[in-house]
Amino acid sequence: MPTDAQNPGKQPDIESVRNRSLITKLATLTRPVRNIFLYSSVYLAVIAMAEAVLVSELLALPLTPAPIVAGLLTFAVYGNDRLADLETDAKTSPARTAFVRRYQNGFYVLAAIAYGLAVALSALGGPISFGLSLLPGVCWILYACDWIPTLPSGTQRLKEVFLLNSTLVAVVWALVIVCLPITYVGAPASPAVGVVFLFFVLATFVNTEIPNVRDKEGDSEIGVRTLPVVVGVRWTKYILYGITGLTAVLLGVAFVANIINLREALVLLLSLLFLNGVIFCLNRTENDSALAVAAECTRLPAFVVVVFPLLGQ
Repeated sequence: MPTDAQNPGKQPDIESVRNRSLITKLATLTRPVRNIFLYSSVYLAVIAMAEAVLVSELLALPLTPAPIVAGLLTFAVYGNDRLADLETDAKTSPARTAFVRRYQNGFYVLAAIAYGLAVALSALGGPISFGLSLLPGVCWILYACDWIPTLPSGTQRLKEVFLLNSTLVAVVWALVIVCLPITYVGAPASPAVGVVFLFFVLATFVNTEIPNVRDKEGDSEIGVRTLPVVVGVRWTKYILYGITGLTAVLLGVAFVANIINLREALVLLLSLLFLNGVIFCLNRTENDSALAVAAECTRLPAFVVVVFPLLGQ
């Protein structure tokens, strides 16, 4: 009877089984952490903090608590939004909805604490920073709550108003990410600030519409009008390409006009390159949820390029 040494084909099979078993165990152990990170909006808070740091570096501002405030505001607002939309999100994001529903009492408490801390910290930056910290909460109430009684379409939330929904999210996100670091140090507004602000508005609008491709059928059933629902996925991609192209032109004009320097232009163009890659993958992969997360992470390469070299100084 042959031994393992005489039949070496058996050993690799045993090793592969062991490796698969180890990977399965690691996946099981890390799943709760992954669920908390993705489903509780923690990852969005981390992205918001990274983007606020990126803005501070691009505009040559000193670091302040502004990134922490941005992260806390993001966690609180997106956490409350997911709590408010449990019924409708069950069709578009069932796994996330089940997780949030299971821990909804804890989410309410954590979101309230996060918003309270954000407002308290923002007061350290003066009255304008304080006002900015209140803006996301006010806009979320207008965005997500049923308060519009008279529109002929029967729409009761700004979240259901075509284009206004994504535009409102983009503008408020950009105000928090770009303006908080500025107001904290009392820096004056400049043309460069305007360029960076417009970049974040346009890029965030694209980010907001990308997960709407995944949610097209569910949004259509519940009456939420998004680009994919109204014009279809193909034309949505064309429109998003057009917006990223317009953003690239904006950066090019700003560079030629000496409003931003070459480094700043290239860093932001890098983000657009990754964003276009995500748009290209829409409707080409079965994992649209991963594309939604990838779109939200498209400023992180710019963050790495700008911030990591500073760590060695």
